[in-house]
Amino acid sequence: MSQRVADLVRHAGVTLRAAGIEDAQREARSLVALALGVAPDRVSLLAHDEVTPDAIAQLQDLLERRATQRVPMSHLTGWRDFYRHRFEVSGDVLDPRPDTETLVEAALSHPFGHVLDLGTGSGCILLSLLAERVEAAGIGTDISPAALTLADRNARRLGVADRCLLLQSDWFEAVEGRFDLVVSNPPYIAADEMQDLGPELMHEPRGALTDEGDGLSAYRRIVPGAVSHLRPGGRLLVEIGWTQAAEVSRLFSEAGFVRVAVLRDIEGRDRVIAGEIPL
Repeated sequence: MSQRVADLVRHAGVTLRAAGIEDAQREARSLVALALGVAPDRVSLLAHDEVTPDAIAQLQDLLERRATQRVPMSHLTGWRDFYRHRFEVSGDVLDPRPDTETLVEAALSHPFGHVLDLGTGSGCILLSLLAERVEAAGIGTDISPAALTLADRNARRLGVADRCLLLQSDWFEAVEGRFDLVVSNPPYIAADEMQDLGPELMHEPRGALTDEGDGLSAYRRIVPGAVSHLRPGGRLLVEIGWTQAAEVSRLFSEAGFVRVAVLRDIEGRDRVIAGEIPL
């Protein structure tokens, strides 16, 4: 008996729901679209079309990876939307998340001409900032060559590559000069918390998630290091875990930052610490 596109969507939805996938129906349409090689908004229009054995086999492979292996949807599609742009992603970088948009919005609330992004990954923070500030230039660092290669592709796609330098560096190690703005979303999950994470996160680079310690070691390097890399009046903004505000704020104050503030994300959780170098 021949199968139609609508049959594949139903099968995918049932399989994903049985695996405990949230928003199973939306993901089902996306996976069927991938299997067919069409845009997701075309799936409904093709509902009564018959499908080929190759498309059925492709969908089964995608369902195995998503429902059983719990590969993130972004790794299957190859992209993730963040802020106002679409970014290429892979298992080499941390997936951009809506929570991090809090940092981008805060960075854009003040003028800047030269920005440094530590641990840039996909480049989603740095490139979003440069896309919004056409007069600005920036540097993105990462310890991973694979992440920098992917960030470069994203920079070219967004049309900001001529204002963006990507460096392999362990935090500030290869960075010279001073900046108006330093931003970072470092690994902040404690090693003993990793076992509680969802299965999808196991497909992201472990080094972008945890410092293999108490979750604070990156801040102990970034915060004092930023002092010698910021101009007077320059700002440092870092993303944090929602329980880390007090400790990271203390590091800011001890390093000499003023106007230290805790910013909350869209769900009301502490998400970003911001501070300024005195004039």
